[in-house]
Amino acid sequence: MKSIYILLAIGLFISCKKEKPVEVTMKDDVVLLASDSLHGRQTGTSYEILAADYIANRFKNLGLEPKGVKGYFQEFSFKDKSDPHGNVNYVSKSEDSTTTGTNVIAYLNNNAENTVVIGAHYDHLGMGIEGSLYRGDTPQIHNGADDNASGVAAMLHLAKQLKTINTNNNYLFIAFSGEEMGLLGSNYFVKNPTIDLKKVNYMLNMDMVGRLNDEKAIAVHGVGTSPIFKQVLFSNKGDFKIAEHESGVGPSDHTSFYLMDIPVLHFFTGQHEDYHKPSDDADKLNYKGMEEITQFILSIITELNDDGKIAFRKTKNESQEVPAFKVTLGVVPDYLFSGKGMRIDGVSEDKPAQKAGMQKGDIVVKMGDYDVEDMMSYMKSLGKFEKGSTTKVSVKRGDEILVLDVTF
Repeated sequence: MKSIYILLAIGLFISCKKEKPVEVTMKDDVVLLASDSLHGRQTGTSYEILAADYIANRFKNLGLEPKGVKGYFQEFSFKDKSDPHGNVNYVSKSEDSTTTGTNVIAYLNNNAENTVVIGAHYDHLGMGIEGSLYRGDTPQIHNGADDNASGVAAMLHLAKQLKTINTNNNYLFIAFSGEEMGLLGSNYFVKNPTIDLKKVNYMLNMDMVGRLNDEKAIAVHGVGTSPIFKQVLFSNKGDFKIAEHESGVGPSDHTSFYLMDIPVLHFFTGQHEDYHKPSDDADKLNYKGMEEITQFILSIITELNDDGKIAFRKTKNESQEVPAFKVTLGVVPDYLFSGKGMRIDGVSEDKPAQKAGMQKGDIVVKMGDYDVEDMMSYMKSLGKFEKGSTTKVSVKRGDEILVLDVTF
């Protein structure tokens, strides 16, 4: 099956270079970007450049203007993160000790006063750089179909649709590099913008939008960054079940724009067992769901179209520090859960949670003496424990509360 995907990817790549535009679906884009032939699109590699070339040609065939520094491209070189605060040392030119990433940027000019930024990162973990959750002995390609070929495909699909509607804003489309290494491409862009940032109306970020579940649950972050966002989201949600998060700060590229006082929304269909593993492949995505999500985002853009430049608002919890952990339960949290507690979306093998008998779907409501109300209180509670300590953890399973002994 993968050989078929690679052949299709090569065909699409060639066809996108032709002058006559071809009909390319979101699935086509994902299949190409998440093919083994691109070796996981690690920042600074030749494979990332191949992906960047593909995206640039897609932009060209959609009739979008180049808005990088060199055509559609904005390169940035950096040394490894060199201080405990995670700051990055960008350098003016590439050297032996540096890595060069490439943002891909296109512009839809409607001669409007303001511009909407629509972004998605296209880099991933290559053969398994830092951040990989794969524990096998042999390196494997991390294709990153959901993370984040899905977001890039959705962005390209929106670009095609916005060519024919919504003329009260301009649109800047950015495929970011370096996200997996610490939001490097978006951070570089806001410090070296190719348009006037004061004219940016708001920013929409799509990171992992390929796994819409049967409940149609979707997490939207940044709803508190403009007073108008919540009203617009819920008036257009249809049958989506929205898990809303106020903060404009999170582990994806919208954060870089929020920190420049720009309203942001980040769309996310949730964690899954293939996250940051070689098994995040194109055949596991919900393409019908991706179509529904892009229509939802398009309806938001459409409703905001007549509102001029929308107001920015700082959110309350961006200054909350995530506590340092000395221990872990060994679970994947359900980021789409909006009820009381922390619902478990996956349990890792041979970790404290599994040994204690926790299961997917359990809701953690108490850890030791600490009540768990939400994700933040869960993380704060976890930060209270030391390696080797034992505590009782209360979980809700169905209508029953179970008290389990956990040893970290």
